[in-house]
Amino acid sequence: MSPSKVPANDTSAADSVNQICTVRIELLDTDPLIWREVEVPTSITLKVLHDIVQITMGWLDQHLWEFTIDKKIYGLPMDEDWGSAPRTEAIKVRLRDVLKPRKTNIDYLYDIGDSWQHCITVTKIRHGLHDVSYPHYVGGEWDCPPDDCGGIPGYYHLLDALADPEHPDHARVAEYLEGWNPKKIDEFSLRIALGRIASRRNAARTRILKTSHDPSK
Repeated sequence: MSPSKVPANDTSAADSVNQICTVRIELLDTDPLIWREVEVPTSITLKVLHDIVQITMGWLDQHLWEFTIDKKIYGLPMDEDWGSAPRTEAIKVRLRDVLKPRKTNIDYLYDIGDSWQHCITVTKIRHGLHDVSYPHYVGGEWDCPPDDCGGIPGYYHLLDALADPEHPDHARVAEYLEGWNPKKIDEFSLRIALGRIASRRNAARTRILKTSHDPSK
């Protein structure tokens, strides 16, 4: 298989110098703003971008999700019984295929019920560094809300109850969220999880490069 015929659901980049971009993720309607920034290869699929968003934000990936780019929806294949709008399978589309030259805005919805709306901005398309593994975490502020907490209203109810010992729900919430600090991002676990994606990608890339130089193929 030649590098030009790499299937879209392979997470590899066949080029010798990776093209990367900066991805900023913001969770809408949060104040202070919950955000992350990460550098990713433009060759990843939108499914892998979803994985990266889940990891960097700290979500548990237990619910339906979708990207909207220029009014087109990308996500998991859906049964017609769901009555959802037509969508393209995210695993079949690479990030670079939907990018604009300078800046690309992407809407990302996680959990249809709680409706966590994210604004993703992709900028700074460039060559990556040889000594950096991608995806590469850059930074962020505030931990993401717990899954299944009831969306933005439920999240702020938890914060209010947690901060006020006199709140009627304080004891219950404190027990439920034992040890949780909404201001602290678990960057150690985040980096390990991103490292697993980078390792899989590098292994796939190595296999493709070996195959492309094998005269018997």
